[in-house]
Amino acid sequence: MRTHDAPHAPAFAMTMTDFQDDTRALALDAADPLHALRDEFLIPRHHDAEMAYFVGNSLGLQPRGVRECIDEVLGKWATQAVEGHFTAPAQWMTYHELVRGSLARLVGAKPVEVVAMNTLTVNLHLMMVSFYRPTSERPAILIEAGAFPSDRHAVESQIRFHGFNPATDLIEVEPDEPGGTLSMAAIERAIETHGARLALVLWPGVQYRTGQAFDLAAIAQLARAQGAAVGFDLAHAVGNIELALHDSGADFAVWCHYKYLNSGPGAVAGCFVHERHAEADVPRFAGWWGHDPRSRFAMGPQFVPAPGADGWQLSNPPVLALAPLRASLVLFDRAGMPALRAKSQALTGYLETMIRERLADTLQVLTPREPARRGCQLSLRVHGGRDAGRALFDHLAAHGVLGDWREPDVIRISPAPLYNTHTDVLRFVRTVEDWRDGR
Repeated sequence: MRTHDAPHAPAFAMTMTDFQDDTRALALDAADPLHALRDEFLIPRHHDAEMAYFVGNSLGLQPRGVRECIDEVLGKWATQAVEGHFTAPAQWMTYHELVRGSLARLVGAKPVEVVAMNTLTVNLHLMMVSFYRPTSERPAILIEAGAFPSDRHAVESQIRFHGFNPATDLIEVEPDEPGGTLSMAAIERAIETHGARLALVLWPGVQYRTGQAFDLAAIAQLARAQGAAVGFDLAHAVGNIELALHDSGADFAVWCHYKYLNSGPGAVAGCFVHERHAEADVPRFAGWWGHDPRSRFAMGPQFVPAPGADGWQLSNPPVLALAPLRASLVLFDRAGMPALRAKSQALTGYLETMIRERLADTLQVLTPREPARRGCQLSLRVHGGRDAGRALFDHLAAHGVLGDWREPDVIRISPAPLYNTHTDVLRFVRTVEDWRDGR
């Protein structure tokens, strides 16, 4: 992260309006039933003040409980060595099971349907081994245009691996709404138009660039009606919007834990496999830790998959990488996704209102206005093109207000309900105004 020599916030001449703004933001924060959760996080500082940190969509902040969870593992390693695999509490042999229940609640799944393992794109490839089974009649994968590059790279490479041509067999649904978002009608048309050729529909829970959230159950129903498998990339959805993966009927889903799940850079990822596949004879890449634990240590040559999502594991749990996830999930269980979602909608609604009322000459909101069609993130196009956008982004960072940049002219601002506040949002608005008025 860059450091700057500028003061931590612009110098404002206090007016009655400023006083009223401060009073309102502070009152909203005081009335927030989740406000105390902010104290559970380490907030980066810029000079002598806390940052206004809006980048939880890229890397969530560190929960204070992370160090204790990691120290517990390190202490057991130091004092027990290999015996730590077997000694309570939190024995390493079944360490991944410690997060299973919380993850299942978070994504709306049964415990047997979820597992924390690998990283997102590794899990995506493993899922496509099982659920992208192309034929000459059905070779195609359907994704959204402008998908995150790792997804597109993975999909294109799988199509080539199976001997098909991405030029004809990678179908990308183009945006049909202002700001680059997609209507449900456009998705439905694409699935119906290409349905006879579709082997897999792979769709995001929240589109990374626009912040648009999708009706996943409706998309899964459309895909399955055409005979296609369906999977979801939930990198920007888990911990952001309420999910109901089991009820959606999706075959699989993958996600990461370093964004809204606050589990650290390069954190272990998550995976969902619907229970209808729990004991099915599904093709897969096999590994020892996916073997049924009841016979794993018989060391036999034949692979017998563990029931459920565990059967897709390759290697033993990365215990040090899972420890931060344990600490974060404690906070999600404490808050509950309905309450987090309600606060998220309040924060994002407050931000959107302030932009439309005070910054419409500077910023265009690309993310849908309807609360059900977005999560925490607002994607903001800066009027004036790339040079103006970079100048504003640098000004914000120089004053301790951190969002992130997407070429050529978009700043993403994501008020995360676990730790962001209305006061943070007001600080963003005022810092943009300071830049605009000083140009």
